[in-house]
Amino acid sequence: MPLHAKVDETHGPAELSVNPLYCMDLPAVPEHQIPAQPMQPDAALALIRDELILDGNARLNLATFVTTWMEPQAEELMRHCFSKNMIDKDEYPQTAELEHRCVNILAHLWHAPSAASEHSTGSATGCSTTGSSEACMLGGLALLWRWRARRQAAGHGDGPEQPNLVMGANVQVCWEKFCRYWQVEPRLVPMEPGRLHLTAPEAAAHCDENTIGVVAILGSTMDGSYEPVAEIASALDDLQDKTGLDIPVHVDGASGGFVAPFLAPDLEWDFRLPRVASINTSGHKFGLVYPGVGWIIWRDEAALPDDLIFRVNYLGGDMPTFALNFSRPGAQVAAQYYNFLRLGFEGYRQVQQTCQDVAKYLAAEIADMGPFELLSDGSDLPVLAFRLRNPEESGYTVFDVSERLRQRGWLVPAYTFPENMQDVAVLRIVVRNGFSQDMAGLLVHDLRTQVVALEAAPQAPVPLLPEGQREAFAH
Repeated sequence: MPLHAKVDETHGPAELSVNPLYCMDLPAVPEHQIPAQPMQPDAALALIRDELILDGNARLNLATFVTTWMEPQAEELMRHCFSKNMIDKDEYPQTAELEHRCVNILAHLWHAPSAASEHSTGSATGCSTTGSSEACMLGGLALLWRWRARRQAAGHGDGPEQPNLVMGANVQVCWEKFCRYWQVEPRLVPMEPGRLHLTAPEAAAHCDENTIGVVAILGSTMDGSYEPVAEIASALDDLQDKTGLDIPVHVDGASGGFVAPFLAPDLEWDFRLPRVASINTSGHKFGLVYPGVGWIIWRDEAALPDDLIFRVNYLGGDMPTFALNFSRPGAQVAAQYYNFLRLGFEGYRQVQQTCQDVAKYLAAEIADMGPFELLSDGSDLPVLAFRLRNPEESGYTVFDVSERLRQRGWLVPAYTFPENMQDVAVLRIVVRNGFSQDMAGLLVHDLRTQVVALEAAPQAPVPLLPEGQREAFAH
């Protein structure tokens, strides 16, 4: 057997002594005020990192539409750009150029007249934003300003009439914020059984001379379905023929703007429809970029009132800007351009097709499971929503299912529909890049296991959380 000499560690150099982090003489850390003294960077890192272990696993978060995985090369590129301020276009002109290129790529993808030719000179009207919600706000402001201009041109001046915005009750909360912040009446068309989003007749019926526009959603957060943009535009064409009202359409393509061009290229929802004035999308959803970056494109310069644009020069150059905030990171813009170069049209198509295939696989498995009824199956967005077929007889709720899936790490939201259908409670799954069919199979297995356990319970299961604190989808 080998022989080993004894090692004398009693007189070794001090830097070799064992001093585990949690044996260090660390001061108590206050949670709600700044500490009186500094601490070592490794200690601060460890304290915060340990707390963040309690967060859910982002890859298992099937509630969010937001990107949770990017390639290492993209992450490296973002690290190079963490310190770059997107607004400072004079100091970071090439980052600004990447933003300009992305705007024109999207304008071309969505058939904007200014980018319709392969030889476009890059004159598209649009910008990046901190997310799709800010892009929606900017789109709404342009609609509001154009309505005011139409009223003034017609000689109405500043009358008492309140502007209104027509949209389905399934809109994302940012549109309700827009209406409240800018004192616009939200004309929310309620859902009804068999109609889970805005359709053409309801849109036209809610419009009048004070309507600033109609919002059509390409990919509802409620169930992933596309609203019929072309039919809505056609109904508004008919309305104009009958009444003279010229109502523009804004397409909220937060998710579908990065899906429909690749999976449904013949679907007319974008600037091919003359009534579409502007489109927003979220780069950090199916644009495949970490949060947060959004985009908005207008049909042409006329669709964006010039008096909404500010021109600043104190950063070193004359820079036009239209935004609700000022400073924001440039890393996500660089990452968006990376994805455009890295994937190309065919790469995006493959990624989105894979997501849709996995969503349809999940939908088929869940439909065959027995207790569930599908409300959507991933045919539009790679999103599926489903509910209990007989909730009164089941002895458990979708909230029970959601809570028990959470025990395995799956974050599957349960929520109720808006007004008029508040008695309908559903589960929803968003399939994003990085969620493989293998992982989907594991989810199906765990869902079956929880259903068997819930159905075997002799009485209604006790909620894991008290009433009022149960997790639910809220955005």
